[in-house]
Amino acid sequence: MKKFFKIFAFLFLGLNLSFAQETDTTQEISDDFDFSIKPMSKKGQMFVFWGWNRAAFTKSDIHFRGNGYDFTLENVAAHDRPSELDLAYVDPGQISKPQFNFRLGYFIKDNLALVVGTDHMKYVMDQEQTVKFKGNISDPVYSAMVQNGEVDLTDTKFLTFEHTDGLNYVNAGLEKYKPLLSKEKINVMWSYGAGAGILFPKSNVKLFDNERSDRFHVAGFGLDARANINAVFWKHWMARVEGKLGYINMPDIKTTLNNKPDKASQDFLFGQINFGIGYTFNTRKS
Repeated sequence: MKKFFKIFAFLFLGLNLSFAQETDTTQEISDDFDFSIKPMSKKGQMFVFWGWNRAAFTKSDIHFRGNGYDFTLENVAAHDRPSELDLAYVDPGQISKPQFNFRLGYFIKDNLALVVGTDHMKYVMDQEQTVKFKGNISDPVYSAMVQNGEVDLTDTKFLTFEHTDGLNYVNAGLEKYKPLLSKEKINVMWSYGAGAGILFPKSNVKLFDNERSDRFHVAGFGLDARANINAVFWKHWMARVEGKLGYINMPDIKTTLNNKPDKASQDFLFGQINFGIGYTFNTRKS
């Protein structure tokens, strides 16, 4: 996990440092950039993108509170859940099943785009772990599962906890684009930016003997920094690879099926790599 985030940090730092100054090489690329073929970064240009992701999450403290209990599980580990490679990735009826990314971008000025989209990640608490417990449970059956200030989550009767349909980060951001390569049939650009949005997960939670909660809800907010490489072929078709680092804070996670006061809260950092295809077009007359 630490290695994963170190790689991302190095990527973002290196990209920003490499373009911090206007070098002669960058100037030459800009001078040779053929705007007559309408690269994707001109004002008025739009693009749509669909892709897939892998994600990683830092450990987090999860606070549960409700009728008869108020406790925190500390340093809980979790992982993503990518779908197996099958027709679900291209089947329109199942296209939202895998971990996916959607983007819609509009260039409000040359090389600067407003981008809105959804990051559909999946967050699954590791079941095979023992974590520290702080708080109280009134039910003797479940309080007895706490031994020496710890609880073994291998016993699913205590808790199963997932955001698997999914950890939906609906966000908007600004991205600054810079040219790397321009040819008649291909343009390559890189960009960096930042965004913010809401978390709209469908959380799958089973706590104690409560009915399983599995419904969409607004649970909190997120912030992110992102960088990506874009290749545009034949003026319109694009391929995109993006790296993203972010922070998620969810103070209102539903843990029971009905509208009871029971809820959980957590916050953590995430890292994401996504890739996919898109289409870009000009909305303004030449």
